Amino acid sequence: MNRLITRRSILSVSVASAAAAALAACSSPAAPAAAAARILPTDPLIADFEARRIADGTTVTQQLTAAPFNTNIAGKPVSTWGYNESLNGPLIRAKTGDLLDVPVTNKLAEGTSVHWHGLALRNDADGVQGLTQEAIAAGTDYGYRFRLAHPGTYWYHSHFDMQRERALYGALIIEDPNEALSYDQEWVIILDDWLDGVTGTPEEVVEELSMGMDMSGGNMEGMDHGGGGGMDMGMKHMLMGATSKYLGGDAGDVKIPVHLFNGKPAQEAEILESKPGSRIRLRIINAAGDTAYRVGVPGQKLTLTHTDGFPVQHHDIDAVVLGMGERIDALITVRDGYTPVLALPEGKDGNAYGLISTGIGTPPPAGRMPKMLDGTVTDGSRLKADASVLFAPKPPDRVHEMRLTGSMEKYDWGINGRRFDMANPFDGAFDLRLNERVQVKIVNDTDMWHPMHLHGHTFQLADNGARKDTVIVKPKQTVVFEFDADNPGQWLTHCHNAYHAERGMMGVFSYLQ
Repeated sequence: MNRLITRRSILSVSVASAAAAALAACSSPAAPAAAAARILPTDPLIADFEARRIADGTTVTQQLTAAPFNTNIAGKPVSTWGYNESLNGPLIRAKTGDLLDVPVTNKLAEGTSVHWHGLALRNDADGVQGLTQEAIAAGTDYGYRFRLAHPGTYWYHSHFDMQRERALYGALIIEDPNEALSYDQEWVIILDDWLDGVTGTPEEVVEELSMGMDMSGGNMEGMDHGGGGGMDMGMKHMLMGATSKYLGGDAGDVKIPVHLFNGKPAQEAEILESKPGSRIRLRIINAAGDTAYRVGVPGQKLTLTHTDGFPVQHHDIDAVVLGMGERIDALITVRDGYTPVLALPEGKDGNAYGLISTGIGTPPPAGRMPKMLDGTVTDGSRLKADASVLFAPKPPDRVHEMRLTGSMEKYDWGINGRRFDMANPFDGAFDLRLNERVQVKIVNDTDMWHPMHLHGHTFQLADNGARKDTVIVKPKQTVVFEFDADNPGQWLTHCHNAYHAERGMMGVFSYLQ
């Protein structure tokens, strides 16, 4: 078995020691200049840039307590970890210009941290232990305080090892005081693929996946072919043969026993009360670790309005695919009776859904939900940005190529042939400087799809594409995007498949002085 390069392995390497290493490199004549002066999270410049963000004098406070708790999932008692003893952490709602103040109490037996997914925020609040902060040690408290610069649908989650694959996540909605979108109600939806306490633990899954699966010359006889969801090769957690034409082939690696819609399995579907003719804004968040979801309302169109928090040219569709970490906002007009909002795990078995009810009729049986959502299907990377959020045209000052590498054979994943090691986070870093326009070409050399996420920035996809922070990159595909280097610090980029990231598909965009 290959040695796991996990994020936990860097607990002995603090942010302070990383700074010392950078300074030591600076003092060495043989050290390259680029390695000398990085803008670290402790740099006064970070606070200077935070002070420039809009502020309205309002503070929004939410206590988060990370702790073990007991719950019930699909009729089975489960012991897991979460925020404030819930499968979905508290919904945090604020508006642009507010100061978010989140005291965190760690009642776990190990360290933890909180990442604010999709936000352009101060670097020392980004929540990546070993890169932007030290881990919040067991039994201690830590506070996150930062200004909210952009409206939209975001979420927060632990950025410590596989903790997100339990229940350490929640939604963060930043409202726009000048909101132009017209709607009557709002439904925040978190989707998740769940296995903790049902079939095993996330750590057991990583351990099994890390053994890899060398199919070259292998004997395919004797395999149990699962119905529509892949093949059972005698592995408890590894899923083989789950395919999606939309995703370009392999749909995922992990057998998922339960899919959750706001913490509820299909048998216990959440119900939103409404009225016929009401317009509901759906804010959909994919918090899963290994599953893309195809979301739609059977027999009815959705109007897509935002992706990853930013407005897009409105687009009517039958279903939308969200990779892990992505968010989509959509409008739906309520019909009489019960209306299911259905999430199908792309290329896998099962479903998750919630119901909109107008108070008449009876809810549809869980076993009679459609198994397909066809028609016009799209995803956030195919949408066009609204004119209000287009970047001003500018030639790129710097171009980086990010090749996604690795395979199922040894379940080793990387960027540009490197498995990321937090003990040496700047090895292979993508250097940049303030005020540059940076172009990134992501080339997927693997046979898997990867939802790639950039911390601390939003990027614009080529040809006036959507403003995003997470994008699906299909096998053998090249995706081009640009962003403005206007938020100094050290920012992680990684695959938001939790298992691919844990096995090395991470890197750093590093601001130099």
